[in-house]
Amino acid sequence: MMPAYPQFHDTFSRTSSIRWRRPSSWLPFIYLFLALTSLFSADLVRADSKHVDVITIDDTITPVMEHYLARAIGDAEDDGATAFVVQLNTPGGLSSAMDDMVQDILQSKVPVVVYVSPRGARAASAGVYITYAAHVAAMAPGTNIGSASPIFMDESGNVTDGSDTLRKKVENDAVAQITNLANLRGRNAAWAEDAVRNAVNITADQAVQMDVVDLEAPDLNTLLDQIDGMTVQMYDNSTMAMQTKDAETGTIDMSFLESFLQLLAEPTVAYILLSFGMLGLFLELTHPGVIVPGVVGGLCLLLGLYSLGTLPVNWTGVLLIVFAFILFAADLYVPSFGTLTIGGIFSFVIGSYLLIGSNAPPGFQVSRPVIWTMTGCLIVFFLWLASLVVRTRFRPPYTGKQALVGAIGEVRHALSPNGMVFVFGELWSATTTDGTGEIPLGTPVAVTAVQGMKLRVRPATEQEVSRDIARRAAGEPYPTARTTQLAEQSVKV
Repeated sequence: MMPAYPQFHDTFSRTSSIRWRRPSSWLPFIYLFLALTSLFSADLVRADSKHVDVITIDDTITPVMEHYLARAIGDAEDDGATAFVVQLNTPGGLSSAMDDMVQDILQSKVPVVVYVSPRGARAASAGVYITYAAHVAAMAPGTNIGSASPIFMDESGNVTDGSDTLRKKVENDAVAQITNLANLRGRNAAWAEDAVRNAVNITADQAVQMDVVDLEAPDLNTLLDQIDGMTVQMYDNSTMAMQTKDAETGTIDMSFLESFLQLLAEPTVAYILLSFGMLGLFLELTHPGVIVPGVVGGLCLLLGLYSLGTLPVNWTGVLLIVFAFILFAADLYVPSFGTLTIGGIFSFVIGSYLLIGSNAPPGFQVSRPVIWTMTGCLIVFFLWLASLVVRTRFRPPYTGKQALVGAIGEVRHALSPNGMVFVFGELWSATTTDGTGEIPLGTPVAVTAVQGMKLRVRPATEQEVSRDIARRAAGEPYPTARTTQLAEQSVKV
């Protein structure tokens, strides 16, 4: 028996089947929701759990390192860390970056623990200030701290004592700064002043005995157990008791960009980038259309300028290096017989020595072997260019009228004295050299002169014919001399 409402029955059946399959179409979204919920729950668990964030500073103090510290402190504040540990090993660095790092620590909303480690590490120069600024200062056995005296250097990068007025001014400012930090954290202010004025240095055991640091710990876990329950004063004068015993530790690493920029902050790297950048632009300007040297040189130059922007640069040195490459380029167009290139080499060397300013720490000087290696490479490069110029100067011409003179051809219409010869793959009107006599068909001839569109020829010797055959066998190019000559004439017109 047929159903009373077949159309309604079909529609209901299709609708039912659609509704039955619909939950399966939502499964991917359900899985995604559950995954996001689990991740969010994990973040909540981490935020609620007791944990300590850790970073490692194992390099010179630069603006990039200060950015890394500020970012890591911000992350520790956001994820609710009970403490923030800085594992420190530094020879010092730029005072401007050090000042910013001290401010980051003083303004931190999470207790900052500076831990000079591992064994053999040191907190020298700027590292002393960073250690003194920390809420808790600790050292591993076999480490040392000190030598916080300001450094003065002359224009050549040699360490000097500086003028009396300048030395006292900078030294007194440094003493006042570290004394304030010592009084704020309850540490030995007298030793801190001695570290600035006399560059004293002490071991971890001595530092604990003299109240320079708070404690000595062999490893991070022991340190966290020892500082558990320690009360510290925060930036808003409130106090906080640290809960670090059995706390989970998480590492905040430098990002790829920060690691790359820290590499660029090395003076020697900045110098190499600047040199290669100028050399690449020099090649592109003197050989337009090569493209690759221009692109690579432009990138190196921009990265080098960024590096110089993070360093105490003497811009006279930069201008001398730029002037050196201007002299190199000018020597290609001015008949100076190498004088401009020699002047450019001297300008390059002097600029290299003056590149980093006199207020930079000793570790921020450009490596002297790198300077002389780069200079030697430039000398070899320009000697190679000079050899190419000399070789081109004495090479026989391959274009224009000069290429035709001495060329070997063949008589195609007997000359008596006028006729046609075949030279360089083309037919030319020709006449005998003396304007008299006859040269039969098929005779090899040598071109002696070019007069407009007509050649003067003479019978070629056997030696000339042999040399011509050898040159053809060697695959040397034969230009279309008529086309070249016509092009020259059209340019003149």
